[in-house]
Amino acid sequence: MNGQFLRGKRAIVTGSNSGIGLGIAEALAGAGAEVVINSFTDSPEDHALAAKLAEKHGVAVRYIKADMSRAADCRALIGQAGGCDILVNNAGIQHVARIEEFPADKWDAIIAINLSSAFHTSAAALEGMYAKGWGRVINVASAHGLTASPFKSAYVAAKHGVVGLSKTTALEAAGKGVTCNAICPGYVLTPIVENQIPDQMKTHNMDRETVIKQVMLARQPSGDFATTEQVGGTALFLCSDAAAQITGTTISVDGGWTAM
Repeated sequence: MNGQFLRGKRAIVTGSNSGIGLGIAEALAGAGAEVVINSFTDSPEDHALAAKLAEKHGVAVRYIKADMSRAADCRALIGQAGGCDILVNNAGIQHVARIEEFPADKWDAIIAINLSSAFHTSAAALEGMYAKGWGRVINVASAHGLTASPFKSAYVAAKHGVVGLSKTTALEAAGKGVTCNAICPGYVLTPIVENQIPDQMKTHNMDRETVIKQVMLARQPSGDFATTEQVGGTALFLCSDAAAQITGTTISVDGGWTAM
């Protein structure tokens, strides 16, 4: 891939002021794309992050606030950005509880942010991609889009839905120069995951390395976290010419989790 092969393309990455979304935004900016990063906050730090990425990569980077739990905000984000060539639906939240104890408002929020937002942004972005004859929709699902774990009913349901939405989008976009795929990461070492490690160490009375290997990565055969850079690199590949005939599928970045 040419180092700047995305020059002239605009990318929108939802939920991208940290973690996986930021890793993807970094990769796309590094390949020359104009990037719009997003979250539901609107702080000086958010805009400073955009400025830092712009300076680092020599591309235009903007921060646009949009609450991904609101359909109108999702669709307005695409309009405010001026449309896009690359749409990465990454925004997501999590809550863990038994089904009979799962708060209804948490269910609604997870479905809205993790699944419905991808529908609304795609609905707003696809027409512009079709008009250009080129586009990439990349939905960040999860290993939980392909398999399940207990106590994560809303998250698993939403991520399975993201995989189904990706397949339907790909079929509707076929022949129009637009592809749609889902990336399915396993455990990725993000700030959120990093912050869970001390609590897990205390709960299980284990040192850091033991709790990572025996508790957090028990279902990830590689025994290692995926990195945000690796997920970003996967997204970058899906934007390349080499991936022009890859559509309607999932790419797992999970250390073998879903091979079991």
